[in-house]
Amino acid sequence: MKDIQKQKDNREIPIDQVGVKDLKYPIVLQDKERETQSTIAKINMYVNLPHHFRGTHMSRFIEILNKYHRKLKIDTIGEVLSKMKKRLHAEEAHMNLEFPYFLEKETPITESTSMMEYNCSFDVTLDNNNEEDFIMGVEVPVNTLCPCSKEIAEKNAHNQRSIISIKVRYNQLVWLEELIAYAEEAASSPVYSLLKREDEKYVTEKAYQNPRFVEDIVRNLALKLNREERVDWYKVESENFESIHNHNAYAIVEKWK
Repeated sequence: MKDIQKQKDNREIPIDQVGVKDLKYPIVLQDKERETQSTIAKINMYVNLPHHFRGTHMSRFIEILNKYHRKLKIDTIGEVLSKMKKRLHAEEAHMNLEFPYFLEKETPITESTSMMEYNCSFDVTLDNNNEEDFIMGVEVPVNTLCPCSKEIAEKNAHNQRSIISIKVRYNQLVWLEELIAYAEEAASSPVYSLLKREDEKYVTEKAYQNPRFVEDIVRNLALKLNREERVDWYKVESENFESIHNHNAYAIVEKWK
């Protein structure tokens, strides 16, 4: 059968990334407390396409991924990328995974437990020298209370839900649980999926005692990650979904160490 994708292209324009996007697939994650955790990832798989090829073979991405059914985890992503390069005659291969990660969280006073979801990601590239670039990311919902509002208000201070995003390149394993803890420590207070009245009182008062601007959050996280020898590069972001303004507050710090 005629292979149209393999036809020669005369436009002399290479394509940076081409492949399949938004593929839902089961993966296995390392869990600090329970060894492993299974979840569903949304996966993007791309390779570069030299200028002389008309197209890539989309089905081969799925064929390669299916060989890792129930075996796709951090340790095997490099193998997948290597097979993508080989099967698709590419110089570079890229893989992006976005997935929910769940932790059992205990409330501070009543010690009630519930499951908390965090949006996480792996961004992995295998270049033409077969060197792997791995970025791990996590988004952590938190509570922040405005220092300015606390200073000027007589009886209260406005607060808001916030999302802290942390991405790192590491030289030794850093747990998702550790990054989540770093984010929650930098905020006014953590967010819980379950709170009894005694817990709600504690969390509200804790936030009032720990006001934080978005600038405070990213600076505190930067100080923490600067001291973390396992981390070579980081990018930290904080976005406050303002409760009394028609805009959000935002800050970012990115650094190679």
